Amino acid sequence: MRRRQLLGYVLAAPTLVAAAELAPAKEAAAMGAAAKDVAANGVAGAGGLPSLDITEVVDLNDALSLAAAPTSALITVQVNKDGTVSFALPRAEVGQGITTSTAMLIAEEMDVPLDRVHVTLADARPELLFNQLTGASNTTIATYTPVRVAAAIARGRLLDAAALELDALVDELKVKAGVVLGPAGKSIGIGELAEKAAAATTQKATARLKNADEFTVIGTPQGRVDARAAVTGAKKFAMDLAVPDALPTMVCRAPTINGKVGSVANLDAVRAMPGVTDAVVVSTGVAVRARTFGQCIDAVRALDVSWRGGTAEGKSDDTVLAELKKAEPSMGLPSLSRTVEERFTFHFRGNSALEPNCAIADVRSGKAEIWGGLKSPIVAKQTIAARLGLPVGAVTVHVTESGGSFGRKLFFDAALEAAEISQKLGKPVRLMWHRADDARQGRAHPMATSRVRAAYSGDKVLSFKQRHTSVSTDLTMGFGEALTSVAAKLPVVDLAFSETFFQLSQSMPYEFGAYSRILNETDKGFNTGSMRNVYSPDVTCARELIVDRLAAKMGKDPLAFRRDFLHDERARAVLDKVAEAGQWGRSLPEGVAQGVAVHTEYHAVNAVLVEIDCRPETVDRPIRDGVTGPRVTKAVCAVDVGLAVNPRGLEAQMMGCLMDGIAQTLTSSLHLKDGHFLEASWDNYLYTRQWNTPPELDVIVMPNTSEKPGGAGELGVAASMAAVACAYARATGTMPTTFPINHDTLSFTPKPTVPPVPQSPTDGRDHAI
Repeated sequence: MRRRQLLGYVLAAPTLVAAAELAPAKEAAAMGAAAKDVAANGVAGAGGLPSLDITEVVDLNDALSLAAAPTSALITVQVNKDGTVSFALPRAEVGQGITTSTAMLIAEEMDVPLDRVHVTLADARPELLFNQLTGASNTTIATYTPVRVAAAIARGRLLDAAALELDALVDELKVKAGVVLGPAGKSIGIGELAEKAAAATTQKATARLKNADEFTVIGTPQGRVDARAAVTGAKKFAMDLAVPDALPTMVCRAPTINGKVGSVANLDAVRAMPGVTDAVVVSTGVAVRARTFGQCIDAVRALDVSWRGGTAEGKSDDTVLAELKKAEPSMGLPSLSRTVEERFTFHFRGNSALEPNCAIADVRSGKAEIWGGLKSPIVAKQTIAARLGLPVGAVTVHVTESGGSFGRKLFFDAALEAAEISQKLGKPVRLMWHRADDARQGRAHPMATSRVRAAYSGDKVLSFKQRHTSVSTDLTMGFGEALTSVAAKLPVVDLAFSETFFQLSQSMPYEFGAYSRILNETDKGFNTGSMRNVYSPDVTCARELIVDRLAAKMGKDPLAFRRDFLHDERARAVLDKVAEAGQWGRSLPEGVAQGVAVHTEYHAVNAVLVEIDCRPETVDRPIRDGVTGPRVTKAVCAVDVGLAVNPRGLEAQMMGCLMDGIAQTLTSSLHLKDGHFLEASWDNYLYTRQWNTPPELDVIVMPNTSEKPGGAGELGVAASMAAVACAYARATGTMPTTFPINHDTLSFTPKPTVPPVPQSPTDGRDHAI
């Protein structure tokens, strides 16, 4: 098979710099025509009935990749004189391992050791337009070709320069471990060629990419390039940066969501507290700057603030649920066939990233410099400039590596807040949110209901309708820049933006006849966000529970039923794999059961099989300082992403997704009461703990089924959540309809909302397990 020849550039620079040129117009036109055909005629479902599923032709990742492609020529690979290769990745590394997988792409095409490829994170670059947004599991999909093309162009240019230096033909040369080898034992390192291969003016260039059978790096399991630094504490996050005079800063926030400062009775007294340098009213509360974060906490707790009401005053779980039920779209006329129908409720949930929401800002002398873990840095830069009244060019935004996101870092609340505080004080600030701040005033996965109605006759499912109604999901990061960000805020347009996101991200893997899905969003009074996998966990969980009920009504085994109705061979293959590895149907004690679910998204497919123990001795087992309940004792996950760039990284992602799925089904939620969330720390936000993780866990990466990679960062959440729910239903004999299943039982004593942050504990050793 011949290598594909692609176009790119060698840019004018002192050392070799290369970039790709992508022309997505033809692909976009083809997708557009196909999408119009789907809109007009539908996609044939079971029995030839139309199913309006546009994701059969174009999905959210296609849209994001096409939007990013035109500026790919601005993303460059640079060869340095020391023999290293540098690449500034226009995405955010938040723990998902993309600096490793990106380095692998470059190492592959350039034949250099992986540890000689240095991937950093690019500052905000508005000229990239839609090409600096990290989300929708799109990074590897969108960057796979342009990064490889740029690296391959650099490799070709190095060979041309080496041919002159070694007095040889290019065909006589090869690159191995960063050294060009020539005839008669001659060789030269790529560092020695970095200047010789450079261009004085920007030039067009061509590249030939390796075929899959030539790969020696892509597709091999690799450890994280930053693993040692992370576990030894050497890795630098925003709060670790040595920015001169950037002192710890925190904000005293309202007791209810989005409340505002009315007045402060003791501002001068707080300014005089030990270590405190400043205290000032800002748009989000009262900011305090001090020598230590402990002194900040003391100052926040000491403030005497009168607050004005917020945007969710008086609201609680029950009132929001009532509003959602009123806003639910009609299911249409009742079917003349037999049906199954149910309403599912999904409560507010938090992102629970390991790193607190934080940023550093230095706004002085008509310019601003920001540091933070930002997944949409362009719109952050543009919004900060507008807030400060500065030209966009006067604002520099540095993207730092971040300790987790799960959708949280798509929003730049901390960076914007830090910039406002720094400008008001005229001093640099090192802003960190308290855990209570992020639980009570941060971003939450919106509360939602999902109504499902499926009609069936004989051995056919004739129709499947899903009506998903949600508190408004904030998608105002847009496509990562100001234009779509502003559009996503406009009345009516915001609903269209959400509906488009919903339709392009959801799909139906089964041949269920006339299929339709509708999203309706209501109530913009909450700080919501694109939590990991966004709509899919709730939508898929509801769907898969109904699939189990359909199987029971039609007298079929749940797994066999799925297998019969799946319309994609890749999905059937992952289902078969988990059935085999998980020993589907094996004999289990009463109160212990298996559950299985399938999810398709991000050009990838995933199946999860779990076993859950709901016996009283397990549910009621004593765990000091812990909440127990049912336990998932075994999990098998099979994943097909087309081409797995780093199988080890993919395994890690699936493990994390499984922990999310377990939490969202069993324990993890925010409780809304009187306009505020009750949770105020990890002590009472019940994410999956070690005593609730499965002792048996197996992730199976399927053989490659494509020449291109699919997405992985969010893929496993939906099927994991659904499989746990299905297993719970089979173990208890009762299908759950409210999630998480323990939400109605408050397992902790809520901390006060005034002061807004609790006293720092001093008895940590007493609670060690």
